[in-house]
Amino acid sequence: MRIIPHAFLILFMILLTYAVNSYSQEDSIEIYVIDNYVTPEIPHKLILSFFTSEACKSKININGTIDLIISNEKTDNHKIQIDLDKYNLKPKGNYFYIIVEGENGKTFNSDKDEFEIPEVVTVEGGSNFMTFCLFGGIVFALPSPTYAFTENKSYFGLTKEIPLIFLRSSGYNYPTGYFSIEYSHIINAPVKNLFRTGYKHILEIPGLEYVSPGLNYVTNFKGYNGISPELSIGLFKILNSFTVYSRYRFSAKPGDTSSEFHEISIGLYSGFFAVYL
Repeated sequence: MRIIPHAFLILFMILLTYAVNSYSQEDSIEIYVIDNYVTPEIPHKLILSFFTSEACKSKININGTIDLIISNEKTDNHKIQIDLDKYNLKPKGNYFYIIVEGENGKTFNSDKDEFEIPEVVTVEGGSNFMTFCLFGGIVFALPSPTYAFTENKSYFGLTKEIPLIFLRSSGYNYPTGYFSIEYSHIINAPVKNLFRTGYKHILEIPGLEYVSPGLNYVTNFKGYNGISPELSIGLFKILNSFTVYSRYRFSAKPGDTSSEFHEISIGLYSGFFAVYL
């Protein structure tokens, strides 16, 4: 019995995989979503744009009951803005999927994509509005209590983080991530005042608000220059504008093990004064 060399067997498997993929691609239309989000201002609009692997017609189905035409002529560039306030939708539990029509009238559906409609805070009278703004400003300004510790000692401190630039996501609750600046004062620690700047990525998960890994550059402008990876967990919301989170962070100056310390803190996340990209 003749044994096929390994090289020929591998080449055969590669060609077979390519042939199967080519056949599959010829029998379907790929959908590449570019924009997919709900505007926070009234009227709330669903902004959707996508490309397709070939020119085709397209429409959108919302919640299984609403059909709207996106492109009535064949094209590979599809865009639509939908005024959601016209359809009396609930704030949560909404979804849509894209339907494209290719040659011979054959249709293909995208996966379902969920979305939420922002809840509007209604205030009556100027005094109530000012009270709301004042309360929001006070809550936003509150620093986060921090417990810092090394192998031998522990300290108490205060930290204030200010998100600056948000990366817009396809959902409404949270962005994909954000860049921030932060100041920490750790009482009686060898390095008392620290400034940080970094990026935090946000992953929404069932049962919690989010999980957010992050990485910061940290310095005291006097020789302590290091990095501080972290992990935050969003626990619950307050007034639909602030999220209470807990955070663990490790800080160190590379090459100096004596500079290492840990932090555990509780804080409030908000995107009031950030810029969205």
